[in-house]
Amino acid sequence: MNRKRMRGTYTVEFAFIGLLVFTLLFGVLEMGRLYFTVNALDEAVRRGTRLASVCNINDPVVLRRAIFNAATDAGTSHLIGNLATTNLTLTYLDVNGALVANPADLVSASGFRAIRYVRLSLQNFVFNLFIPGLRVPITLPAFRATLPRESLGRHSDSGEITPC
Repeated sequence: MNRKRMRGTYTVEFAFIGLLVFTLLFGVLEMGRLYFTVNALDEAVRRGTRLASVCNINDPVVLRRAIFNAATDAGTSHLIGNLATTNLTLTYLDVNGALVANPADLVSASGFRAIRYVRLSLQNFVFNLFIPGLRVPITLPAFRATLPRESLGRHSDSGEITPC
């Protein structure tokens, strides 16, 4: 074989194989990031539902803590880039699973006393890929958690509100 004629062959071969290797590398990294994000969102919904079942109905700290922020931090999540409390929907349900219209009403039977379940859901969360040249947004499926109510921020003996 003539070495002069084969000089660029290694460069061309590396270009093809390198493209394949880097594509696989970025794909594996993105799958790991996607898996982490899905697990973190699932945990945020579960965590928020648990807090909402034991904390006061009107407490804004519940949703802030659900997205892994401090009680005083009202911004987006520090763990998941574009997750904010506005992405979460907190609902209170009666014994049949129907929405309680006015959960803060302590007097009526269709208000606070009707609450039997707490549900937190997260819908239409968009995951953005970091692969160079392939910025495809992926809309993740809805995340939802439902738990039975507990104290809802009220002390059982005196009825006074307990802080979370």
